[in-house]
Amino acid sequence: MLSGTISMGTFAQDKIIDAFKQSYSLEKNENFKGAIESLKAVYQTDSYELNLRLGWLTYLAGQLPESEDYYSKAVALKPYAIEPKFGLVLPLSVQGKWTETEEIYQRILQVDPQNSLVNYRLGLIYYNRGNYDKADPYLEKVVNLYPFDYDGLILLAWNKLNLQKSRESKVLFQKVLMNNPDDPSALEGLKLIK
Repeated sequence: MLSGTISMGTFAQDKIIDAFKQSYSLEKNENFKGAIESLKAVYQTDSYELNLRLGWLTYLAGQLPESEDYYSKAVALKPYAIEPKFGLVLPLSVQGKWTETEEIYQRILQVDPQNSLVNYRLGLIYYNRGNYDKADPYLEKVVNLYPFDYDGLILLAWNKLNLQKSRESKVLFQKVLMNNPDDPSALEGLKLIK
C-alpha cells in the first residue's frame, strides 16, 4: 500500500518537473503564454515554486495584476523569504504603485537590513520624490557597504548637494571621478559647488 502511494507521489512530482522544464523552454522562445499554460496544468495553490514561477512568467507576459497575485501568494507561503518580495516589486513598480513597493522593500529590510540593493532603491525612491533627508540614511548605508560603487557614490553625492552639504558632496563627486574619470554627472555637480 505504501509503495503505491509513493509511486503516485513520484508520478505527480515528475509531471510538475516536466511542466517546469517545458515552461523554461517556452520562455526561452518568448512564448510566455505557453509557458504559463504548462504550469497552470499542474498548478497547486500551496506550491511556493509554482506561484513564484507564475509570478515571473505573467510579469513577462504583461499580465501585471496576475503577476502581483502569484507573487503575493508566494510571499504568503514563505513570509521570511526575500526572493518573492523582489519578484512582487516588479509588477508593483511597473504599475506605479510606489507606496506598495516601498512597503515591500521595508519588509525585506526587516529580514535583511544590510541589503544594499533595497537600501539603494529606497534611497532612489525618496531622492526622486525630493525627500532628500529620508533618502540619506539609505544611501549612506549603501556607500558604507560598497565605498567605491559608482551608483551609490553618485546618488549620495547628488543627495548631499540637494541637502546643501557642499563639502560632503564635493568629496563624493571626487570619489566618483576616481571610479569613472571625466564622469559628466560628477563634473556637473562639482561645477555647481564652486
